[in-house]
Amino acid sequence: MTDSSKNKRIARNTMLLYVRTLFTMCVSLYTSRVILRELGADDFGIYNVVAGVVVMFSFLNGAMASATQRYFSFALGRDDFEGLRKLFSTTLNIHFLIGGVGFILAEAIGVWFVNTQLTIPADRLLAANWVFQFSILTFLLNVVSVPYNAIIISHERMDVFAYVGVFEVCARLGAAYLLALMEARLIFYGFYIFLIALIVRIFYGFYCRRHFPESRYVRVWDPALTRELIGYAGWNLFGNMAAVGFTQGINILLNIFFGPLLNAANGIATQVNSAITGFVGNFQMALNPRIVKSHSGGEADYMQRLILVGSRLSYYLLLVMVIPVLFRTDLLLTWWLKDVPAYTVMFTRLILINALVNSLSGTLMTAAQATGRIRLYQALVGGILLLNLPVSWFLLRRGADPQITMYVMIGFSVLATFARLFILRRLGVLSVGAFLSGVLLRVSAVTLLTLPAVAFLSTLFITDSFWSFLAFSGLSVLITLFVVGWVGLSSLEKEFLRDRLNRLKTRLNH
Repeated sequence: MTDSSKNKRIARNTMLLYVRTLFTMCVSLYTSRVILRELGADDFGIYNVVAGVVVMFSFLNGAMASATQRYFSFALGRDDFEGLRKLFSTTLNIHFLIGGVGFILAEAIGVWFVNTQLTIPADRLLAANWVFQFSILTFLLNVVSVPYNAIIISHERMDVFAYVGVFEVCARLGAAYLLALMEARLIFYGFYIFLIALIVRIFYGFYCRRHFPESRYVRVWDPALTRELIGYAGWNLFGNMAAVGFTQGINILLNIFFGPLLNAANGIATQVNSAITGFVGNFQMALNPRIVKSHSGGEADYMQRLILVGSRLSYYLLLVMVIPVLFRTDLLLTWWLKDVPAYTVMFTRLILINALVNSLSGTLMTAAQATGRIRLYQALVGGILLLNLPVSWFLLRRGADPQITMYVMIGFSVLATFARLFILRRLGVLSVGAFLSGVLLRVSAVTLLTLPAVAFLSTLFITDSFWSFLAFSGLSVLITLFVVGWVGLSSLEKEFLRDRLNRLKTRLNH
């Protein structure tokens, strides 16, 4: 397959996922409004923090998930379908083992933590425990789904994720409306989320067995392969534990120091972040298998180009959507929720800024995983991210305001980005100079030129009407795109873009 055909496939998959994300973003945000209205801020906050405790145990699953994805894509890059069949069954065995360990830990430690350490009103403790149990079941389903998801992503069948994503958000919206008919609303919502996960799990299993022969489970025991996978995942274990603590740990700290209302604010900000960053996540989902395959195929130059272009375009895609939200956060949240919990506006802005920083690292993380040499990477990057919790705890104990946790998060995200960059240089995958000139310098120039222009534009649209916001958003997007096209793209990328626009113009004329 030529570089051109590979790029076309990436672009096609990305556009397909964008359409899905646009739809799911709109439905998800509306669903969150309905859920917040039906549950109330306190119960919404309780759900977020209790489910977050279960997510804390997902570092076990996340460690193996990244290993599974890497090995599947690597095998496909070498057209090793027989090895892929053995690999699938082995990883499924390991994920069942992970599910069992996670279940024991959640029941032994998680139940104690929820009932003794979290700040939950006594009359809501029973409902919180039911939510915790349903969250554990959902976690177990997600664990055993990993090999099936990895097979689909490795084969670059992104249309499947598009259809399933549409089903999930529509089902969650249906659950939100059904809450009005229930008395134990918090318990019912936890059950419905579990039910949706079960349906998705059954569908993925059926689809994979029908389309990918290597996904049919066979009894296999390969000690060497198992040791290799677990050894690779062992270092990922520390990195994923740090990443989970980096996000969910802060949610738990907010509950301990400030109670459920701050969890509601953080949960809302996180949902806004997830809705917007989903566009970048889909772009990277389409790109990541190709990065791994290019490494396994010995295409070092093509791999470096993918890393640089993917990092830069991820930032631009996010910047286009984030800038209008940053300048009109309070207005958007008021329209969306009507009653906005305290600190939600500040949390939303800071989480989105942190997302911009992290968008530069998506392809760097994939490149490190592709090499298989992740010991130093996970130790250093994981160590940096893990510092987020003790530093935030220390500052909160000293009486700092809740938003200090977000400032600390942004600071460590910046440090982690540079750590990833210098590790890749040591692995011989990426030139630091190429990243600084090809990515960091360009995105900095785009940001520094765009923000003052949009800030001035915001002074011209000071009313809170929908049409004023629409005009401001449209013009800010145009300004951002203009600056990206002016200083953010290389000459080859500008030429490619002009060629695509000319082809589109020709098609429209005919």
